[in-house]
Amino acid sequence: MNISGKIKLIGETKEYGTNGFRKRELVVTTQEQYPQNILVEFVQDRCEILNSYQVGELVKIDINIRGREWTNKDNEVKYFNSIQGWRIEKIEESYDTQLPPIPTKEELNTDQDSSKEPDDLPF
Repeated sequence: MNISGKIKLIGETKEYGTNGFRKRELVVTTQEQYPQNILVEFVQDRCEILNSYQVGELVKIDINIRGREWTNKDNEVKYFNSIQGWRIEKIEESYDTQLPPIPTKEELNTDQDSSKEPDDLPF
């Protein structure tokens, strides 16, 4: 799976526990009708791959969705999900800017033979 969008935040690498577990968080804002801010975690040796990225860049991130089960002190079982990134690459342009512009009605009419009756169809 992958997620594409603009980098909103790149966190610092943090270390947890005595085993040296490392995690670095990145927030990417999707480029869709209703943009979403998605938190993606990079762990262990993947933390360093974020060093060459900056806030504002368009990226595509390959991800894995992880799920965990946890039992609290009251013996209630809880479930947690996380999104882990394992590869990231820059995107030159957003999808919308890669599409050719849609011609206006006036541009379409100027391309037609003036002796013909213009119609409203763009093809």
